[in-house]
Amino acid sequence: MEFERSRALRALPPYLFIEIDRKKKEALAAGVDLVDLGVGDPDRPTPPVLVRALQKAAEKAPYHQYPLGSGMPAYRKAVAAWFKRRFRVALDPATEVLATIGSKEAIGHFPIAFVNPGDVVLCPDPGYPVYAAGARFVGAEPVSMPLLAKNRFLPDFRAIAPKDLKRAKLMWLNYPNNPTAATCDKAFFAKAVAFCRSHGIMLAHDMAYSEVYEGAARPPSVLEVPGAKDVAIEFHSLSKTFNMTGWRIGFAVGNPQLVGGLAAAKGNLDSGVVSAIQEMGIAALEAPQSLAKAVRSVYTQRRKILVGGLKKAGFEVFESRAAFYVWIKVPKGHTSAQYCSLLLEKAGVVATPGNGFGPSGEGYFRLTLTAPEARLRLAVRRLSALKA
Repeated sequence: MEFERSRALRALPPYLFIEIDRKKKEALAAGVDLVDLGVGDPDRPTPPVLVRALQKAAEKAPYHQYPLGSGMPAYRKAVAAWFKRRFRVALDPATEVLATIGSKEAIGHFPIAFVNPGDVVLCPDPGYPVYAAGARFVGAEPVSMPLLAKNRFLPDFRAIAPKDLKRAKLMWLNYPNNPTAATCDKAFFAKAVAFCRSHGIMLAHDMAYSEVYEGAARPPSVLEVPGAKDVAIEFHSLSKTFNMTGWRIGFAVGNPQLVGGLAAAKGNLDSGVVSAIQEMGIAALEAPQSLAKAVRSVYTQRRKILVGGLKKAGFEVFESRAAFYVWIKVPKGHTSAQYCSLLLEKAGVVATPGNGFGPSGEGYFRLTLTAPEARLRLAVRRLSALKA
């Protein structure tokens, strides 16, 4: 007997990283020494002090039962305290903070709470594929907001078609940005908040890379804008800040109706974040700033190696000092997919084609900084030789 997948699932393109993983496995099976700069998964281990906090918490018998759906009060209080220190924004732990299983599941589940079939969801293009996937799963129409180099990869709200704006229910933003590594300032967020308020649109900001930056230019939260809580919810993850991708913990904060709606949707679909991992999260949020700073310093050095080497080889690289991605123009005569296939086959370097993040990503490819310095230097040598 054969079973047909749902129309919503069949309408999705192959999930980008699954396809990359398939090609990568083929190359590895053939004995290729791959430098994998395709997926943004930190290569360094979680800090030992956080692992010890998890080990200790795992011994607590009450944590062997179902966790509370919205998160432990202690975890939500730790989030609110961290947010106050970091962004100077006060949050009510009871109504404006929600524990999430990383940020990906929360981003994917959010439309279930508020978006209906036929609604429009405004998605950055190029952008994280889950924004559009979440819209399609509820029968909504994802509409692209092109992120162009001439605008430093910020969307132009004036370019949104009136017919789309009329049906728009939700807008996604993401800064520091994946895949471009672009950043924005509070002035841009103020424009976004005003635009969404004037058109009755929910504003969802994905801030998974909030703590991956260089120097003193710390990325702002959309919630720093006065009145942002009227329309906005923001998604955070501990994954990148503390090398915790494997543990799956994050949080959503902002407008209490939006946070509450997401909590209601999640309550029907999952049983919350593992309690012992929430204690690990508390330890991370309450840790000295030196813990996150040490993670940042690794990416700062790696960025110098990769960006400096690529520019010396003649590649056109978008200059950024945030996130752990490098956004690069494809050499003339190639499409994004063709060039990434060439890199894999001829240079043994795994890269992500820009068009995998949306049509406006065509002409670019993305590399990550999630590999040791020696491997980054090897990638530079291989790319330089291929381009010569």
